[in-house]
Amino acid sequence: MDLAEMGRVMRRRWYVLLPGLLLTAALTAAVHLLIPVEYQSQSTVTLLNSSKATEAFDGNPFLSTQASLTGMADGLARNLNSDGAKADLKALGVTGRHEAKIADNAQGPFMWLTVTGTDPAAVLTSDELLTAYADKRLKEFQTQQSVAPEAMIRMATIVPPQKPQAQTRTRLQYLVMAGALGFVLSLAATFFAEARRRTPRGKDHPAPAGTPAAAPVTTDETMALRTVAAGGAEST
Repeated sequence: MDLAEMGRVMRRRWYVLLPGLLLTAALTAAVHLLIPVEYQSQSTVTLLNSSKATEAFDGNPFLSTQASLTGMADGLARNLNSDGAKADLKALGVTGRHEAKIADNAQGPFMWLTVTGTDPAAVLTSDELLTAYADKRLKEFQTQQSVAPEAMIRMATIVPPQKPQAQTRTRLQYLVMAGALGFVLSLAATFFAEARRRTPRGKDHPAPAGTPAAAPVTTDETMALRTVAAGGAEST
């Protein structure tokens, strides 16, 4: 079937195609309304060596890096993602979803602190609260281990919480999926109706009810027909 034939079928079965397209439009509009736009804010922090450990580097913590700092960053990120931290952050007023992880392709103890939600202002505030909470948790870890203040690992904010950006990719994917699915089902229903209409009646398709059946011809009627035919031939 070429495109011209497909177009003719859709014109003939418009009464099947049109309702399907209207339902598709309604489904797409529902997805658009039910799935709100999400916004995301992110900050970048790094862990720094203690002031005592940086004395040999003229007090510059960026010149003193250790593998243990990356391990500490991983442990801190896991704690920030725990259920206990979620409860604490919720009590502080953090809304939406938050995530803490080591930054991609990081060459040191760098962490990404991310908050995602539907209210841009609340997302930015929540990311600021998350960043402050991460610094607090880092100090609490070391206090619990009786680490001296001058030997404590520190946290520095490299990139403060950024202005929330709209995350439209997932929403757009759902809209495209809803539209494509509805359009395909509409076409399938249209061509199914056309195929049902064109199916010829065969052995597996009995005649409609009420159609009179042909009466069988008896032997006497056959002999009478032959006699009439012979008499007509002799008269000729």
